[in-house]
Amino acid sequence: MLQDVKSYLGRCFAMKDLGEAAYILGIKIYRDSSRRLIGLCQNAYIEKILKRFHMENSKRESIPMQEKLRLSKSQGASTPTELKRMQNVLYASANPCDLHWTTVKNILKYLRNTKDMFLVYGGDIKRELKVSCYTDAGYLMDVDDLKSQTRYVFVLNGGVVDWKSAKQSIFATSSAEA
Repeated sequence: MLQDVKSYLGRCFAMKDLGEAAYILGIKIYRDSSRRLIGLCQNAYIEKILKRFHMENSKRESIPMQEKLRLSKSQGASTPTELKRMQNVLYASANPCDLHWTTVKNILKYLRNTKDMFLVYGGDIKRELKVSCYTDAGYLMDVDDLKSQTRYVFVLNGGVVDWKSAKQSIFATSSAEA
C-alpha cells in the first residue's frame, strides 16, 4: 500500500524517496518497530529556543508556571528597557512587562528540564484502540475581560493526538455554565 502511494505521488510530483524521515518540522522521529512504537521529540528545537534567549545554561524548572499566577494586559511595560526586553515575546506583545518576561523564562526553564521527553504512539496490534478525552472549564479565568476558559485533550493509546485551550466567546455567570 505504501509503495502504491509513493508511485502515485511520483507520477504527480517530482520527488525523491530518501527513506524513513528522521525529522519533520523540527520534530525528531524515533522508531521501535519491534514494539510497534513511534516517538516524537522536540529537543533540538527547544535547544535552539533556549540558545536564542541565552538560557541554555539556566536553572531547570519542574513546573511551567507558578500556581494561580494571573497575567493581564494592564501589567504592561513601564520603561523602554522593559519594552525592548519583551518585544520578541509573542504572548505578551500587546503590552508586555517584567512579570510576563519572568513567566516566559520560567516556561523556558521548564522546557529545558523536559526537553528529552517525547510523545509515544503505537502499541499492541491485538489490543483495541483506546481513545480518551479530558475536558475542563475555568470560570472567570481572564483577568482582563472575566471570560471563562475551555480546555480539552484527546489521547489515543496513551499518546496525545489533539488538544486545545481557548477563551469562551460568551460570558458565563457560573462555573457550571462555563
